[in-house]
Amino acid sequence: MRFLLFLSTYLLAIAVFGQTSFTEQLARHRDTYKKDLLASGGGPIKLEEDLTYVQFYAPNSTYRVEATVELTPRAEPFEMPTYSGATRTHVSYAVLSFVLRGKPQKLTLYRNLNLIRRPEYRDYLFLPFKDATSGEASYGGGRYMDLRIGDIKNGTLTLDFNKAYNPYCAYSEGYPCPIPPKTNTLSVAVEAGEKAYGKTH
Repeated sequence: MRFLLFLSTYLLAIAVFGQTSFTEQLARHRDTYKKDLLASGGGPIKLEEDLTYVQFYAPNSTYRVEATVELTPRAEPFEMPTYSGATRTHVSYAVLSFVLRGKPQKLTLYRNLNLIRRPEYRDYLFLPFKDATSGEASYGGGRYMDLRIGDIKNGTLTLDFNKAYNPYCAYSEGYPCPIPPKTNTLSVAVEAGEKAYGKTH
């Protein structure tokens, strides 16, 4: 009996520690992200006090899921439209299959063919999406996630929707923000990651 009590206490401690570590890591990630939004760092927000309008859902590890990766090596490049009216050349890299909130989902992962010409972005992967919160609690134009080819391990990829972020268009007009393809619309509400910007522009 004492052993079982010890074991249950030990497992609970591990779970609490894991959640704390996850929360702390996400907090650091968000702090860095907010600093990068400032105009001084090349971002769209001019005043530091406006960072208070950048809001997030509470950390939730259930929105960190494992996806099966199906590569699409024969995909043809296409012009992805942006909210500024311009287009950006992309190509499908893979189709991701996963379960979120008990429902099977699929998203297409892309490569920006111009961006990957730069050495620091050679392995960059782009995941734009919309979900049931778009236009309500989150930005109506959808949200993005950044990944790297090296994140794919043995045909799987960890998707952490807690790191979903808004395009620059959420803060200011005039940016060529890619519009998520209709096929990248999730049927569930992703109550994780960044919320809609709290200040009108």
